[in-house]
Amino acid sequence: MEPVLPEKTDTAKNNDEKSMAMLCHLSALAGFIIPFGSILGPLIIWLVKKEDMPIVDRHGRESLNFQLTMLIAYIVCFILIFVAVGVLLLPIVALFSFIMVIVASIKAYEGKEFSYPLTIKFL
Repeated sequence: MEPVLPEKTDTAKNNDEKSMAMLCHLSALAGFIIPFGSILGPLIIWLVKKEDMPIVDRHGRESLNFQLTMLIAYIVCFILIFVAVGVLLLPIVALFSFIMVIVASIKAYEGKEFSYPLTIKFL
């Protein structure tokens, strides 16, 4: 006879959802180490969990939209390096991205909705 596992309580399910939503945002920090990791991290988590967890669906979509917007900003900064403006803008964009990911992660873990500023809505 197989042991019967207790069902997860609503609190445990909610904590799992909040943790996965937070991970959607934090996985974007992989982009500072792995090329395109800032897009692949949130994309993988969002694709795997979006059907089961509506909170992850919302936060994952928001994270992906922000990371795609930041990718465009990085490309523009790289192009502007040739006229010296990008040298100043690139660290500012990177710092802005890092701070916004941390803020969004904290909000997601608190169970609050968060909308990144200056984000193009792709999804």
